Amino acid sequence: MKVIVLGSGVIGVTTAYFLARDGHEVVVIDRQDGAGLETSFANAGEISPGYSAPWAAPGVPLKAIKWLAMKHGPLVIRPNPDLRMWLWILQMLRNCTPARYVLNKGRMVRLAEYSRDVLKALRAETGIAYDERQQGTLQLFRTQAQVDGAAADIAVLHDSGVPFEVLDAAGCVAAEPGLGLRRDRIAGGLRLPGDETGDCHLFTQRLAALAADLGVTFMNRTPIEAIATHAGQVTGVRTSAGTITGDAYVVALGSYSPFLLRPLGISIPVYPVKGYSLTLPVTDAAAAPVSTVMDETYKVAITRLGDRIRVGGTAELGGFDMTLRDGPRATLAHSVGDLFPHGGDLSEATFWTGLRPMTPDGTPVIGPTRYANLHLNTGHGTLGWTMACGSGRILADMLSARRPEIDTGDFAMSRYAA
Repeated sequence: MKVIVLGSGVIGVTTAYFLARDGHEVVVIDRQDGAGLETSFANAGEISPGYSAPWAAPGVPLKAIKWLAMKHGPLVIRPNPDLRMWLWILQMLRNCTPARYVLNKGRMVRLAEYSRDVLKALRAETGIAYDERQQGTLQLFRTQAQVDGAAADIAVLHDSGVPFEVLDAAGCVAAEPGLGLRRDRIAGGLRLPGDETGDCHLFTQRLAALAADLGVTFMNRTPIEAIATHAGQVTGVRTSAGTITGDAYVVALGSYSPFLLRPLGISIPVYPVKGYSLTLPVTDAAAAPVSTVMDETYKVAITRLGDRIRVGGTAELGGFDMTLRDGPRATLAHSVGDLFPHGGDLSEATFWTGLRPMTPDGTPVIGPTRYANLHLNTGHGTLGWTMACGSGRILADMLSARRPEIDTGDFAMSRYAA
């Protein structure tokens, strides 16, 4: 078939690559100059199946009040008249029950574990390099209450067969020697040895090159205007370069997916949750992180990417505003400066922001729609990099009439029908 993929972030590019590998003719359309230049550009760098968990969790409503009052809180809400934002918040709150948390986390871990395995196979097949490391993730707890609160996550990890290690302060320093100067800040940790790290933008760019070698056409600098339909089928995509037609279509536009789908009568609860990152050069390798340290207090991920440290965090609800704000920058700088004071040069840090396409239950929307030749691959939130290869492979399997290797029924948009 000829498949039109809308979006050239990490989700769109992995989808295009696996479709092309299956022999399809693929065209990728995006408004940017190249692949991976929006949400995929400077994310936290984590490939974290073990850390895959919905933001909607028991206790989060009360924690949110505390976070909003913190000087370096992980949550920011900027009130605006967009009813979709308030509806999304209400839908998320509905998922903050123990039963829904276990259900949502279980399926997120299933997809994330599968995606990591697909990435490993891709790496072995192609030799693709992207400042990758396979040295796990350390979730760092600064208080005993945080240690105790990890019990629910540990139970899900155990039930899902995900390897983990519960560490005391000494164990955390053994895993991440750069924390040695800050041992007094540490109450304990949860280490996930199967997690990986890597530069998502570099991966996306290099996979796009491999996809082009397989015949994928990338239409960059081509804004998408609308999806045309007739008699229950998509007939084409109207763009600044004219109408592009194919046999099948995949929407992988992240936070912008609902804008194209709403005129078609398709409503998906994907809303942008803005995140920020700092990227700073390593000044002392021994004092820098080995892999990823997740600072549980501030919900900040600190990741080693080659000779750089990437610091990502903050959940800001406020629409599509891309303003770089001083408050989140201060939070990121505080976390990395407190835990790794001599690891990197904050005075040389670059500051970035991007929009995470979040669903209320944390699980992406992957699969068919009411239009026979239109599929979705969107709503991955903070886990687009973690889930990208698995999601792309699943979409390619669906369009190639193959049964996906994992259960995908609960990734469909039909779960929002209730």
